[in-house]
Amino acid sequence: MRPIRFRELEEKIGYTFSDKNKLFLAMTHSSYANEHKGRKKENNERLEFLGDAVLEVTVSDYLFHQYPDYAEGKLTKLRSSLVCEFTLAICARDVQLGSYLLLSKGEDMTGGRERDSILSDAFEALIGAIYLDGGIEKAGDFIRNHLLKDVEDKSLFYDAKTILQEMVQSGGNGALRYHLIRETGPDHNKEFTVETQIGEERYAVGVGKTKKGAEQVAAYETILLLKKGQKAGGGTDEKTSR
Repeated sequence: MRPIRFRELEEKIGYTFSDKNKLFLAMTHSSYANEHKGRKKENNERLEFLGDAVLEVTVSDYLFHQYPDYAEGKLTKLRSSLVCEFTLAICARDVQLGSYLLLSKGEDMTGGRERDSILSDAFEALIGAIYLDGGIEKAGDFIRNHLLKDVEDKSLFYDAKTILQEMVQSGGNGALRYHLIRETGPDHNKEFTVETQIGEERYAVGVGKTKKGAEQVAAYETILLLKKGQKAGGGTDEKTSR
């Protein structure tokens, strides 16, 4: 990765690394490390482990102080919606993290740069790298700027199907249906594509490793469209959840 690529990413995330090697390691997927002899241990998995811990305590602290009237159960549910794979992948896409990842040729060719699991892991690894390079305050600033800036929208994902059903029932525009568009891949690695329909109108598309997961993504995207007063109009961009 050329130095200018580092600068581009640093500008997008709003943090400049003192040690560029930490950023390089955060962007190194295990597939890339395995593909290069002598580098099997030089991947972002350990940083991901650290970033996950920093993320959980930062989000917990934020929610504890931001929502003083919430009971423990409600705080836990809200935190779960914010630190889940789907939400972190959204944040990773916001800064185009996929385009900076170091992947094996095979992983790259099979869509690894857009895979939710890879993107969410890289986002956590980036948090870990910022923590090591700049401390807990800088890591916290990054999390607040890129994850906690729109908590209300992100928190919808956890109960998306229930929330959407309630919105549709109160709107009176027809019944809500989830239509399976396609099912691809071998039995051990299926991918489902589901579209929401309200009455005769098509809304959003969701993709997931299970039908239920795809429905949840489609429901979440539909909620966002309804909140903005929009309809699919015959098609939408697909959002992927893996």
